[in-house]
Amino acid sequence: MTRPFRVAIVGAGPAGIYAADLLTKAERDFEVSIDLFERLPTPFGLVRYGVAPDHPRIKGIINALIKVLDRGDIRLFSNVEYGVDIKLEELTDRYDAVIFSTGCFIDASLNLPGVDLPGSYGAADFVNWYDSHPDVGQTWPLDAEKVAVIGNGNVALDVARVLAKQADDMHTTEIPDHVYEGLKSSKVTDVHVFGRRGPAQAKFTPLELRELGHVKDVDIIVYPEDYEFDEGSLAAIESNNQTKQVAKTLTDFTMREPVGAKRRLHLHFLHSPVAILGEDKVTGLRTERMELDGKGGAAGTGTFHDWEIDAVYRAIGYAGTALPQLPFDSGKGVIPNHEGRVVDAEAQAASADADVVQGVYTTGWIKRGPVGLIGHTKGDALETIGHILDDRAAGALTEPVYPDDSAIVELLESKGVDYVDWEGYHRVETAEKALGEAEGRERVKIATREGMLAEARSHLQAEAASQPASGH
Repeated sequence: MTRPFRVAIVGAGPAGIYAADLLTKAERDFEVSIDLFERLPTPFGLVRYGVAPDHPRIKGIINALIKVLDRGDIRLFSNVEYGVDIKLEELTDRYDAVIFSTGCFIDASLNLPGVDLPGSYGAADFVNWYDSHPDVGQTWPLDAEKVAVIGNGNVALDVARVLAKQADDMHTTEIPDHVYEGLKSSKVTDVHVFGRRGPAQAKFTPLELRELGHVKDVDIIVYPEDYEFDEGSLAAIESNNQTKQVAKTLTDFTMREPVGAKRRLHLHFLHSPVAILGEDKVTGLRTERMELDGKGGAAGTGTFHDWEIDAVYRAIGYAGTALPQLPFDSGKGVIPNHEGRVVDAEAQAASADADVVQGVYTTGWIKRGPVGLIGHTKGDALETIGHILDDRAAGALTEPVYPDDSAIVELLESKGVDYVDWEGYHRVETAEKALGEAEGRERVKIATREGMLAEARSHLQAEAASQPASGH
């Protein structure tokens, strides 16, 4: 094959960008040509739209991803939605291999009585609002005084911290005015975080938890009766440094005296939510007291407690969504696959001899489910890339009908798809930094799709004066 090996990657979050990066660096004796597709006007997925704006490590992750795309050996087509602007056969006709890395961006469902009451929210929806996701509205109801957050992972901590923090302390971040004004109008006085297991089983990372202790004008309230450490807990603390640090920080919180801050953040353990209470809106949360089973799990005791609560945020994780023309395992929320090769079978039956969908692969959360941090995503991509290279070497891939790298541009332009390339992203970034500079901040996010597209196209207006605009 004298032409480059053509690969399309659908989803330009960390999973897709890592896969592209690893493929360019893989040991090979042939050229590769990689195109990344993203349904939003900007790349980076949950790193841009899934993490609190005051999160300390986020800039470093985005800068590492920018560095990969700045090399110029991977093309980006943002504002292109798979299943709407482009179909599976249009990709397989133009690429030797297609990788899906669309991730998980909706809330996992929680089967609780009262879950659909007004005042019961999915954390992902709230995160999308404060992260200025272009597909969500610009208002959020923050009239509740007592708020419950269900979950014991970093998303629960992010949500609790954003709810408890004073708006002025968030104003140094990249939040636009509508988010700042919304947070400033919040009536919240108490935020309660509920976890069904003990402190040693909490899924917080140490940095995020320590950060919680530094939030200005917020008292951290913990309850000594929730601090149960059984044999399983002690074993976890001894064997895992991260668990040890989390347990230490939580124990340190028990020594803190409340100082009469304007807001209180309560951390509850061994409380399993069993019902959201209320008739026409949320008025409370019922939890069952749990006890540890010695093996890292917890069992109910039959003792219940009703908490007076005005709003509930469910932060129990994300879920995958089905993609057009691809198999989907709704139980696991993943594209069924065997080590990254998409299979036309339920994931339970996914094995090496299942019906492989030729030339179609997956990586990231939509491959393995929404678990693991960014580090896991790299290993995941490595496995998928390994199989693509093996399949190429074995001659198992079908020759694309239109292998030229201009074929996809011609297709998108013929359909009138207004795609944004990597230079377009940089124009959006420049505009966001200019908005920030005007306020003494690093950047301010542009919150609407129209606003981002206008900035991405801003060069065309300048060009139009001297020459006819070509479209991109």
